[in-house]
Amino acid sequence: MAETRQAKRFFVSGSVQGVGFRYFAKRAADWLGLTGYVRNLDDGRVEIYAVGSRVQLGELRRELERGPLSANVGKVIEEPAELAPKFLERFSIERDA
Repeated sequence: MAETRQAKRFFVSGSVQGVGFRYFAKRAADWLGLTGYVRNLDDGRVEIYAVGSRVQLGELRRELERGPLSANVGKVIEEPAELAPKFLERFSIERDA
């Protein structure tokens, strides 16, 4: 039985803008088979909205906590989110908030 898809929103703080974090998150999401988006926020954090199984989302969180070598991840906050039909087909890098 396939695990049902769920959505999570992750907020990553630290030195995570201007260091390739969005591209890192997209590669991780694509590798894990997730859909959703990543974008920079005005307050210096990066937001990741991801849709997938509980296991896939857990793996993504571990990747986000690690981050690319050029980043310094301070904290990852995770929240449940609604399934947004617009983001069920692919994972994209969105314009900054």
